[in-house]
Amino acid sequence: MNWIILVIAGLFEVGWALGLKYTEGFTKLWPSVFTIAAIIISMGLLGLAMRTLPVGTAYAVWTGIGIVGTAIAGVFLLGEPVGAVRVASILLILTGIAGLKLSASA
Repeated sequence: MNWIILVIAGLFEVGWALGLKYTEGFTKLWPSVFTIAAIIISMGLLGLAMRTLPVGTAYAVWTGIGIVGTAIAGVFLLGEPVGAVRVASILLILTGIAGLKLSASA
């Protein structure tokens, strides 16, 4: 169950990372409110997941989900460029996340 909580926390991290783009330096009210709410939810869920998961693994998986999700969303939602190096880098991060998950289960 804590792995599911951690994945949801990572998805909220993607949400707040993207939300930062729309706050325009926290000068826009509603994007700022939603971004701050996503930060609080993401951190809260991360804290819950860390009750039983190793801190290093949980934090690395959480940030990895955020990195990969934000990079993919940037390509599809914001028109950021995609190339072989970007795809390879995302795959390397995913490999690292899977490795950490497997090592925490052992």
